[in-house]
Amino acid sequence: MGKVEEDVLAGVGSRLHALRRARGTTLADLAAETGLTASTLSRLENGKLRPTLEQLLPLARAHGVPLDDLVAAPPTGDPRIHLRPMRRFGLTIVPLTRRAGGVQAYKVVYPPAGRAATTEMQSHDGYEWFYVLNGHVRFRLGEQEYELGPGEAAEFDTRTPHWIGSADAQPAELLTLFGVQGERAHLSALAP
Repeated sequence: MGKVEEDVLAGVGSRLHALRRARGTTLADLAAETGLTASTLSRLENGKLRPTLEQLLPLARAHGVPLDDLVAAPPTGDPRIHLRPMRRFGLTIVPLTRRAGGVQAYKVVYPPAGRAATTEMQSHDGYEWFYVLNGHVRFRLGEQEYELGPGEAAEFDTRTPHWIGSADAQPAELLTLFGVQGERAHLSALAP
């Protein structure tokens, strides 16, 4: 193995440790999520164990980062951003940020009304801000219900029961900022 490969692998442990800490996850939680033992995870983070592809793949998936981020792969010279949409709960979700912790940005496409996987309200830790790019959304927050169209935004504490979905027969596209630790998006006007 050459010097470049050694340098790349030497930094994996500290990146794994930083990602886990930024998510506020324990070794035991991460072990349950990845199928790796807490001991193996600790040795990987401390640099006492050289990572294998079989170990890095579930870790990248658990931390929500591309494998390239774990190994700090050198750039290829291609300036294009390759977004990878995911399908979850009937939604199409495109992560726009590539780091663990802090406020995360997503483009979310809600299916047309009547095609949602659920209309059940949910609540969880965090704080969310969304901006309607296209379509119209029905937004239920606690006992209140709102309809928002293109150019409108909302923000709320996600511990309050809520539900978001398309308000009509068209899909709705939203730009969403979410902070799992309850971080709020701070908007400010810039002086000309």
